[in-house]
Amino acid sequence: MSIDVAVIPAAGRGTRMRPATRVVPKALITVVDRPQIQYSVEEAARAGAKEAIIVVDLDAGHLVAQHFSLEGPLPTLEDMVVRPVVQEEALGLGHAVNEAAHMVGDRSFFCLLSDNIVRPGEDVLSEMAVGSDDGSVSVMCLRELTDEFLSKYGVVVPSSDVNDGYLDLAGAVEKPGAKDAPSRLGLVGRYLFTPEVFSILDKTVPGVGGEIQLTDAINALGAAGRLRGYVAETDLLDVGTPAGLVEATVALGADLS
Repeated sequence: MSIDVAVIPAAGRGTRMRPATRVVPKALITVVDRPQIQYSVEEAARAGAKEAIIVVDLDAGHLVAQHFSLEGPLPTLEDMVVRPVVQEEALGLGHAVNEAAHMVGDRSFFCLLSDNIVRPGEDVLSEMAVGSDDGSVSVMCLRELTDEFLSKYGVVVPSSDVNDGYLDLAGAVEKPGAKDAPSRLGLVGRYLFTPEVFSILDKTVPGVGGEIQLTDAINALGAAGRLRGYVAETDLLDVGTPAGLVEATVALGADLS
């Protein structure tokens, strides 16, 4: 299946990267030679997307737009149209994704969290598209988590065994912790959604942390029988923490040498 649009939520305040993000938006923190948001747009382009919708806050919108438009298109993104959309209130990840609904329309779309970067040569979006059954189901990228991360990530409810990297999912739970986790397979920031997720998000009430959780919408897709998982072989690089930023800089910098 061909996916031509990606939604990239990038309105987070970057509290884990303070004090750097007091002035510089998290999405524009540099990793080696480019801001983290550019890695996500390039990843979507490699998977065939021609349009990237970046969800930004009021302060960062013009800076992100300027990065992608100043002095013409970037050499790696000549065929990509980059459009920002503003999330005026920080009401959660689900709310941020829903802000792009009017731009996405009735298309299936990739969703990438910009503070997670794929390791060189380990792209997952194309494999996720293969698992979507020509757009009939949404597909989540998953990784097996250790106990300490089961309280930090959304965790899925499997409804089948893993077969060639794919499995069916009955739902998902936001940050359940080791005691209540329905599995060890966690959501790691790469999603392929059918457009029905927008109608679900319209009805989603605030959940964990008083925010509109994307995981709650994912759970509804699972309950409807239209959710699948793809288990990635390697972890993404988390550039949302100082230690993760150093690790990503080493991994990505080595690829340039």
